[in-house]
Amino acid sequence: MIVKEKPKRHGVFCCRLYGAVLMFLALSSPKANAQVQYIVGADLSFLGQAEAGGTVFKDQGKAEPALQILKEHGYNWVRLRLFVHPTNLPNNLAYTTALAQKAKSMGFKFLLDLHYSDTWADPGKQYTPQAWAGFSHEQLVTAVFEYTENTIAAFREAGALPNMVQIGNEITNGMLWPDGKLPQNWEHFTDLLKAGINGVDAGHGNEPRPLIMIHIDRGGDKARTKYFFDELAAYEVRYDVIGQSYYPWWQGSLNDLRDNMYFMATEYHKPIVLVEVAYPWKPLPRATGSAPFPETPEGQKAFLEAVNRIVQETPENLGKGLFWWEPAVTLTGPYAGLASRGFFDQDGNALPVVTVFDEFTRR
Repeated sequence: MIVKEKPKRHGVFCCRLYGAVLMFLALSSPKANAQVQYIVGADLSFLGQAEAGGTVFKDQGKAEPALQILKEHGYNWVRLRLFVHPTNLPNNLAYTTALAQKAKSMGFKFLLDLHYSDTWADPGKQYTPQAWAGFSHEQLVTAVFEYTENTIAAFREAGALPNMVQIGNEITNGMLWPDGKLPQNWEHFTDLLKAGINGVDAGHGNEPRPLIMIHIDRGGDKARTKYFFDELAAYEVRYDVIGQSYYPWWQGSLNDLRDNMYFMATEYHKPIVLVEVAYPWKPLPRATGSAPFPETPEGQKAFLEAVNRIVQETPENLGKGLFWWEPAVTLTGPYAGLASRGFFDQDGNALPVVTVFDEFTRR
């Protein structure tokens, strides 16, 4: 491996860097692994919109809040995305804070998914927020730091500090394009990652520091996973948890997932979370890939059981759980199509998949 020259330290966060590095070194030790309980998680970023719009969720015919239904079936973490200044989506700071407060009041832990965009960020698009358009690299680094610090502080002040924070969403091809686009701009990209990480360090105050997750979309792709995380090591990016997306029609077979989980655990010795997992309970149009199970309620449940077994069998006890994307969405409107991979049928009734973790969590 060629070790790159260390990037220059930029902007307002320089004065805090020494303390942040010391803290990161402590939290990146093997002891950090013990901080991550087994995650039975759900991305509930559309839940507030769904319930405000009148969607009623039911379990065995009984209407209950979706958070309560999931809690009763062993779910212990929620994941919530945040856009900088969304125009067509609900996931702004006020909306996300309200959901986080509700979840934490019920005993859930909270993973904050920072997109660093005004809209969806994924491997095919990482749009720079409109408010940051035209910024130089140094200005973007400062903007990422200040935005992250202020955001984390806002959650802290609301009594909803995240337990874990993603610095970007599916950042396999970088973030804040074109400045942080990969593979051509590794130095700029890692500057931006470090700015976000330092912003978390600066924003949590005297509360426990959230764990840092780095999230890519290569759950069944060992070669691309190795390339990405080896580059992070070369640029000395420190983080606590590896996050992966795994959708079988895009990211390989179950055996590919098993092989990559083994590789990540034995190569990097960090907790690994499948932070986006989903499977349809009715046929779902898609461009590529084949379905390993029938696209039925029973097939959906069998898929989650199989993925959970793979995670639990990861060496060194480093498979730390998964999040479903996303189980409780509106049943009408432009995103109603996502309900075909959710936990509730067209009448709002819970599907068999919701019971997968009962045997592990009920006494």
